Amino acid sequence: MTGTAAQEAILRDVMDRWKSAVDAHEPEKVAALFTEDAIFQGLHPYSVGRQGVAEYYDSQPIGLAAEYEVMETRSLADDVLLGYLDVDFSFTDRPNIQVTLSVVLRQVAAEWYITHYQVTRLG
Repeated sequence: MTGTAAQEAILRDVMDRWKSAVDAHEPEKVAALFTEDAIFQGLHPYSVGRQGVAEYYDSQPIGLAAEYEVMETRSLADDVLLGYLDVDFSFTDRPNIQVTLSVVLRQVAAEWYITHYQVTRLG
């Protein structure tokens, strides 16, 4: 694997687990993918830490699903990775929401976690 392919594989591993937990409406599993001190900015006021992530996803409607496309990855350090994604959130009872998502992943021991999550609605 090239550096870029390896970076994308790491990002996809974390984001596939995120997607699976979001789609299954499992807020505690989503939160477990974040560091204890993660900065989280969804479409509501930001929070810091796993509890805020869990509360955010617990407040989302049953049936919420996420589809993503990786746009870019960048290594910021040996144990820090930046990901930039297009995400389409779908609902059972309203139109989809399309956003861009920036995440910063940090390796802790042998695992990668989301340490920063920033959603932006464009347009």
